[in-house]
Amino acid sequence: ALTKPRVIELLLITTIPSMILAQGGLPSVWLMIKTLIGGAAAAGASGVLNCYVDRDIDKVMNRTKGRPLVTGVVSPREALLWGWFLMIFSLVWFAALVNIPSAILTAGAIAIYVVGYTIILKRRTAQNIVWGGLAGCMPVFIGWSAVTGTLSWAAVMLFLVIFFWTPPHYWPLSMKFKRDYANAGVPMLPVVANDRKVAMEMIGYTVAMIAASLGVYFFSMDTMTIVYPIVALILGVRFLSMCITMYRKAVAGERKIG
Repeated sequence: ALTKPRVIELLLITTIPSMILAQGGLPSVWLMIKTLIGGAAAAGASGVLNCYVDRDIDKVMNRTKGRPLVTGVVSPREALLWGWFLMIFSLVWFAALVNIPSAILTAGAIAIYVVGYTIILKRRTAQNIVWGGLAGCMPVFIGWSAVTGTLSWAAVMLFLVIFFWTPPHYWPLSMKFKRDYANAGVPMLPVVANDRKVAMEMIGYTVAMIAASLGVYFFSMDTMTIVYPIVALILGVRFLSMCITMYRKAVAGERKIG
């Protein structure tokens, strides 16, 4: 539970397509397995260390009060040791069995999530999830470098797709648990801004996400068919329409209150 398996699943889902695009086909199955094992360990380490740092606010939030560190099933010392073990294991695993660039990027991803987001940003700024979300984009770089040992503009575009997707994906969730975050003193944007402003920012990030998703095709036309940009555009516009609907509801709600 401390490793947040559902988050690990999402991170690994973005790793494989990046590897396939970097290869221009299906990479070695063994390479994919090694990358997924290392990625799961690294993501798990980040989740455990996040739970360790946030155990004080987790106990006052209904969404997180059942976590092992809050209930006492696991002690803080046990969690800290487990997090450090997973982190060291993942870095050694990537360096020894995949390549050094992937190991370096993995270390960066863990540092961004644990230090950048959890320790520095989460309790200080309403833009916490924006910059903290960089860690969630890193599996794209890690998967790409696992195949090629380098990065490319196509990888950057994939990175930006997830970067711009993260805020409009997460803010509706934090709107649902607005009271929880407020009680915990975490200034998520929906806590410190009205719904109209949140929805407006979601629209902006979604437009940027659509542009980045089309940028993936621009830099990968030699390995992708026209099916990809068509599907990406249709799904992106659908996502955008949902954000616009949220904005209209927020405006209507303000008028009703007024």
